Amino acid sequence: MSANPASATTEKPSGSGFRIPKVPFWAQIVAGLALGVLLGWLARSQDVSWLKDTLGQIGDIFVQLLKLAVAPLVFFAILVSITNLRKVNNAARLATQTLIWFMITSLIAVGIGLTIGLLTNPGAGTGLTPQDGKLPKKEGTWIDFLTGIIPTDVITPFTELNVLQIVFMAAVAGVAALKLGEKAKPILTFSESVLELLQKALWWVIRLAPIGTVGLIGFAIADYGWDLIGKYATFTADVYIGCALVLFGVYPLLLALVAKVNPIQFFKGAWPAIQLAFVSRSSVGTMPVTVKVTERLGVPKEYTSFAVPFGATTKMDGCAAIYPALAAIFIAQIFDVQLGIQDYLLIAFVSVVGSAATAGLTGATVMLTLTLSTLGLPLEGVGLLMAIDPILDMMRTATNVAGQALVPVVVAAREKILDHDAYNAASASPVDDRDDRDAREAEQKMTVPATA
Repeated sequence: MSANPASATTEKPSGSGFRIPKVPFWAQIVAGLALGVLLGWLARSQDVSWLKDTLGQIGDIFVQLLKLAVAPLVFFAILVSITNLRKVNNAARLATQTLIWFMITSLIAVGIGLTIGLLTNPGAGTGLTPQDGKLPKKEGTWIDFLTGIIPTDVITPFTELNVLQIVFMAAVAGVAALKLGEKAKPILTFSESVLELLQKALWWVIRLAPIGTVGLIGFAIADYGWDLIGKYATFTADVYIGCALVLFGVYPLLLALVAKVNPIQFFKGAWPAIQLAFVSRSSVGTMPVTVKVTERLGVPKEYTSFAVPFGATTKMDGCAAIYPALAAIFIAQIFDVQLGIQDYLLIAFVSVVGSAATAGLTGATVMLTLTLSTLGLPLEGVGLLMAIDPILDMMRTATNVAGQALVPVVVAAREKILDHDAYNAASASPVDDRDDRDAREAEQKMTVPATA
């Protein structure tokens, strides 16, 4: 694979000796965004139905290709990550610290979401009414959440893409493999090989991200139009501002004050994952890139291989904290329901405990319905937000993925297992197969040091 996994061009000499320069991945994404907006505007303004349909199909194919690998990728990533913890000193402490920091950052994020919502009143003056809403196709309740963790068979979770049940089965299999010891070695070797195969195939999909961007953005503009987006202007701005405050405010503070590292270096190293998350709208689809950039930031591979897959299915500051907090306030204002302090505390509780319901897939509908049902708000309110969801989901997922890389860095720094030389040398260059080779060479030369 080339040095840039998403490069649309490669350097090829022509007869005159002229070389076509490589186009950076970020430039390809920006070009895709611009072209998508232009084509979407053209399809809507000129009523070009075939163009709109084509854009929709391109975006759907890209998302479907990402989803195709989700079920097996989650299963083998979680299984392998749990078994890899046996190679890490104080594994239980690291896992506990990871979970605690997931919860801390989620609480901060939901607090920011609630504050912004209360200050801006996003549901006021939109012109929307309860009659504009409709019941969602999928709902989330606490009974479904708790009973739905355990599958009825081993096939259905994969065919119906129930990520929470897949995580449960993978965790059970991983713990069982740890208990079996050497007897489970053939299974672990097979699982690691399958995981590498899936990640290789997913890299091919990632290279299509700029094209997928054209379809996803273009169809959103063609289907919804600027007029509809205007009705949600305050709410959309709130989501983007809230995510930006977490992404560029809270995270840098945690890096500087808790991890005591340079925040700019974090964003340089994590940028390939953040930009792919913005386009793909899938934490799980971005997971192979997130793993590599986290390793590149100096987090030990054995710990990274646990923390990132775990975070990709449970750590959702954008989708499960900021968004449901703002959405609950928005919907309550549309339906003229007064929320009290106990309701805001419930939102915070749901955000911390129920974030696994988002399952790392595109969209956060299940998490939102879980929040609304807990508060007793009309589920028809979900229908009010579905039209604008793709636009919101880009920023939400970028925030999710940044948090999934941030927490391992913070924990590794606190536990004194962060490679500061690697962290300070991290760059924004795209990750590729060379990262795998470098990691394997480094693994042969070093072991994870014991915590202090």
